[in-house]
Amino acid sequence: MDTLDTYRPIIKDVLVPYTEIPYSHGDIQCKTVFDSENDSYLLITLGWDGVKRIHGCLVHIDIIDGKVWVQRDDTEDGVTYELVAAGIPKDKIVLGFHPANVRPHTGYAVA
Repeated sequence: MDTLDTYRPIIKDVLVPYTEIPYSHGDIQCKTVFDSENDSYLLITLGWDGVKRIHGCLVHIDIIDGKVWVQRDDTEDGVTYELVAAGIPKDKIVLGFHPANVRPHTGYAVA
C-alpha cells in the first residue's frame, strides 16, 4: 500500500474523535473538513458562546511532498503524538507551525 494511502486514514482517525468531545459552555461543536483531493485536513470549531460567535481552526494538517505537515494544532495535548502513536514516523511529520530554523531541534522532519 502506498504510504500516503496509509497516512490519510490515520489523520482522519486521529481527528474524528475530537468531534465527539462536548464543550462545557456555549453551543459549540467541532467539525472535520477533509479535502482528500488536495490532502488538507481540518478540525474547526463553530457555534455560539452566548452572544459571541465562535469560528476557528483548531487543527490543520496537510500532506505535502509525501510528508505530513502539522500547520496548526491548538488541542490540549497535541495531535502530533497521536499521529506518531498511530504509525506515522516522526521523520515524515513536519511541525509547520515552527519556523524553519527551529524545526531541526524538534525531533521531527524539517521539510
